[in-house]
Amino acid sequence: MPKLPDWLTRIDARALAAIFVGGALGALARVGLDLQFPPAAGAWPWATFAINITGSFLLGYFATRLQDRLPQSTYRRPLLGTGLCGTYTTFSTMQVEILKMFDHDRPGLAAGYAAASILAGFLAVGLATSLVRRVRVLR
Repeated sequence: MPKLPDWLTRIDARALAAIFVGGALGALARVGLDLQFPPAAGAWPWATFAINITGSFLLGYFATRLQDRLPQSTYRRPLLGTGLCGTYTTFSTMQVEILKMFDHDRPGLAAGYAAASILAGFLAVGLATSLVRRVRVLR
């Protein structure tokens, strides 16, 4: 029997399962919202924008809460950060929508959408981090 590579023997199956479960939940939520609110060609894609901003907020919340407020856990970050937020947010779709805006001769809208998405995403992370850190820890 051939020997497995070292990197393959170090994989934590429970961490992979956490990423899988979180990823499935995030993808289902994103697809559900996309189906409910499909974007018009060349127009502002509100569903994707809202998904990316709320996903940024959630990632800021989870990262800060898991780091600063809760006991360390091996599987919360892969479940919530990598899995849930990683598949819920859809920045690759944002890129495709920007290209579609250019295809419809809407370069101003494309630039505004890209700038607003990045700025609002950073603000959402900052807001979530600030909110988590303002809550007094009861011990």
